[in-house]
Amino acid sequence: MIPDSPADGTPSGVDTTEEDRPTVLAVDDDEDLADTYAIWLDGDYDVRTTYDGESAIDAVDSDVDVVLLDRRMPDMSGGDVLDAIRERGYDVRVSMLTAVEPDEDILDMPFDEYLVKPVTRDDVVDTVENLLARSEYDDDLQAYFAVSAKLATLEAQLTPDERDESAAYRDLQRRKADLEARVQDSLDDVEGFEDAFREVEN
Repeated sequence: MIPDSPADGTPSGVDTTEEDRPTVLAVDDDEDLADTYAIWLDGDYDVRTTYDGESAIDAVDSDVDVVLLDRRMPDMSGGDVLDAIRERGYDVRVSMLTAVEPDEDILDMPFDEYLVKPVTRDDVVDTVENLLARSEYDDDLQAYFAVSAKLATLEAQLTPDERDESAAYRDLQRRKADLEARVQDSLDDVEGFEDAFREVEN
C-alpha cells in the first residue's frame, strides 16, 4: 500500500532536513560524466561519485538511496556491480545509465530504471525523484514499476516482430499483468503520492 502522509502533506518516511538529504551514488568510468551528474544533483542530494566497479561496491551502504550506474566499465561491469549490491542485501533503487543499447539480456538484471546515454539534466533529476518516490512503496509496487521499466525499455528497441518472437518478452508481459492485478488499488493513489513527494523535494 501507499504509505499515509502526515497532516502537513509530507509523504511518510521522507525527511527533508538538510542533514538527512537523500544520498545518490553516481558511478561511471568517465569521471567527467560522473562529476556532471553530481553537479546536476548537488544542493538537493548528498551525492557520492566513484569511477570503477570495486569503488562503487565499497561506496554503497545503508545510507545510499539511489545508484546511477554505468553498465560498461573496465574490470567490473555495471551488471556485476548491480549483482553485488543485491547480494549484499541493500534496499537501494538502481538506474542503469549507459550507452549500451538494451536487449533481452536486461530481463534478469535487478535494476529499477534503464536510461540510455546521452541524457539531460532533467532525465537524471526526474529519474532520481521517481526512484526516491518508489522507495516508499511496498514490494509489489516496486516490482511492478521495475517490470514496467524493463518492458518500456525493450519496446523502444525491439520491433513488433521481435517482441512477438520473444518468449522472455511475453513472460515479462505476464509478470506485469500479474503484478498490476495485485496492486491496482495502490496504483490509483500513486500519481498523487508522487506529486506530493516532488513538491517536498523541490
